[in-house]
Amino acid sequence: MLIDTHSHLFLNEFSEDLPEVIERARSAGISHIFLPNIDSTTIDSMLAVCAEYPEYCYPMIGLHPTSVDEWYENELEIVRKRLGKSKQFVAIGEIGLDFYWDKTFFNQQLAAFEKQLEWAVEYDLPVIIHSRDAFSHIYKIMKRFESIPLTGIFHSFTGTAEEATQLLEFERFMLGINGVVTFKKSTLPEVLLSVPLERVVLETDSPYLTPVPNRGKRNESANVRDILLKVAEIYQMTPEYVARVTSMNALKVFAFRK
Repeated sequence: MLIDTHSHLFLNEFSEDLPEVIERARSAGISHIFLPNIDSTTIDSMLAVCAEYPEYCYPMIGLHPTSVDEWYENELEIVRKRLGKSKQFVAIGEIGLDFYWDKTFFNQQLAAFEKQLEWAVEYDLPVIIHSRDAFSHIYKIMKRFESIPLTGIFHSFTGTAEEATQLLEFERFMLGINGVVTFKKSTLPEVLLSVPLERVVLETDSPYLTPVPNRGKRNESANVRDILLKVAEIYQMTPEYVARVTSMNALKVFAFRK
């Protein structure tokens, strides 16, 4: 069993061959695929995919930090209404901070992130956290919630060993490892040596961050196997064991919400 904890299969990149993509995922041993939302423009397409593949694709709801602008409160209201109306969402995500491209809406991103963390507490849902060029801000905000039993995943972790140690302070959170770990210049292999396997989950972030040997091509959930093989190599454990442990880790976050 393998689990892809982060895949955007509802995007246009998959509009022409999604059934084949799903079939390849099943053939690769993927048992669950979790779909993080981006903003109000992606909710319906995400839910359509989950309706087409029930008990296989699972939806989340949230506002991605790069979609935060001067109208972010309107977007948050849509998230809030969806949360209140439906029990189908398995997590709040993906949410977080991204100051890589633009800091124009710095304060709005902080406000949106904190509000959605509050909703995670209110609705007892795990959170999927995106962080890019924002580690210190993410860490500072999360420390305020440390005494509250938040659960979730730090998505696409690519930080230092010191940053990994800091994130592991949040005992109910996992680190999401994707295709970046296979990249030639990635420092993740050495960083992961300081991270217990019991705190790792696997993800593709499809259609992005395609792992070696298919870099340059569209990513898809079946490619989580290439990530698995690299992680198994790093930990010097069998792929079967790593698959079992990382899947159990993912189920700690999600399974009881099925």
